[in-house]
Amino acid sequence: MELKIWGGAGEHGRSCYVLTGEQHRIMLDCGVKKEGTGQYPLLDVNLIPELTAVFLSHAHEDHSMALPLLYKHGYQGEIWTTRPTVSQLGLYFANWGKYVASRNGELPYEPAHISALRFRILEEGALAGQWLQLDDGLRLQWGRSGHMLGSVWFRIQMEGQQLFFSGDFSRESALLAADPPCTPRPESPTASTSSMSETVLSIMDNAYGMDEESQEQKMNALQQFILEVLGRGGHVLLPVPAFGRGQELLVWMLSNFPNQPILLERAIYEGLRQMAEWEAWLRPGSLHSIEEAINVPHVHVPGSQEERLQLLEGEAPFIIFTTDGMMESPRARWYAERLSLSSAHAIVITGHASQGTFARRLLRGETEETYCETVQMGYKIHQGLEDVRYMLQEVPSRHTVLVHAPKLETDRVIVRLAGEGYPGLHSLQAGDVLQI
Repeated sequence: MELKIWGGAGEHGRSCYVLTGEQHRIMLDCGVKKEGTGQYPLLDVNLIPELTAVFLSHAHEDHSMALPLLYKHGYQGEIWTTRPTVSQLGLYFANWGKYVASRNGELPYEPAHISALRFRILEEGALAGQWLQLDDGLRLQWGRSGHMLGSVWFRIQMEGQQLFFSGDFSRESALLAADPPCTPRPESPTASTSSMSETVLSIMDNAYGMDEESQEQKMNALQQFILEVLGRGGHVLLPVPAFGRGQELLVWMLSNFPNQPILLERAIYEGLRQMAEWEAWLRPGSLHSIEEAINVPHVHVPGSQEERLQLLEGEAPFIIFTTDGMMESPRARWYAERLSLSSAHAIVITGHASQGTFARRLLRGETEETYCETVQMGYKIHQGLEDVRYMLQEVPSRHTVLVHAPKLETDRVIVRLAGEGYPGLHSLQAGDVLQI
């Protein structure tokens, strides 16, 4: 069996992994990298028609936006994913198209290839933690990964070998549930230990590399910074994805800044309403927090540009949530321009900022115009070093490939963990092949 890295290892973006055996060939994710006009997986177009199945961990563009290329190049099968993920993909395809057009680029596929996507819903085949038989010599188990609504991890048994893919994983979501991916015991006393319980390969999220800070530590720092900005009369702008950490940060803000006026773009508000419709993906008690947030009177959802201006020109400082964490959209840039009128304001980047994006240029002070203070203060939706240690104990594997971080950062993590006695760790990059 071989693992082919078509993207995602040694970099942030274009998650795409292919496992080939004697009978089956499967793909895990097929995403893009938000740099330039978009970077796509290193596809072998001759292999694509031979894929047995494709598995999608969640809707974020770095895991999903290259899927139409599979159908362009002859894939005839289905994509296994969750119902919430399917419901979110339309917005992500629309936004990805706008991003590429804004960079004067062209999509490498047609609308017909997006329409050709065919899905099989995991929840309709088996409950979380149950085994689902897909084909002779191929079955899977899935669990909630806590990264965003509908995100999952996969455990796959393929041709007598057990494989694990964490997807993007977080145990520290305030709203979303995460199922622990402990390696299961054999299902019967006569089952082979090697075929039933030993994991030969894990592909494991380590997007935060050497970072060991907990969510609580990060939120304490963010709270202190926001208090300082509001205290000097400034607005705080938080550009976030339409689905994901934006809803979590909103609920956190309402708890930690009671009665503080908040300006919330409608797409994020609708994402909050969507979360309320999928209670099975939430932590116990989260639905109540979400329903309260939907009805808070001091959360303003503007319906026009005039209303946005009226709110920003009032006396009270606002915490502002807008879509597009990398600030490439016209709306995000409009907010940045408005806030540039005073040094009292601040922009907080709470996630990754890719090379060449407006958010990255703001952080590095590389813009031609002068903008307000811009800082990066992360909200955890991935795994750092301590999280990886824990998962390595949960899912001990013969080979573990750490992914979703730059190659040099992953190398540092490998050195640290190998020195602590963890075996079989790999730091790979796009184009590499690992023999299993």
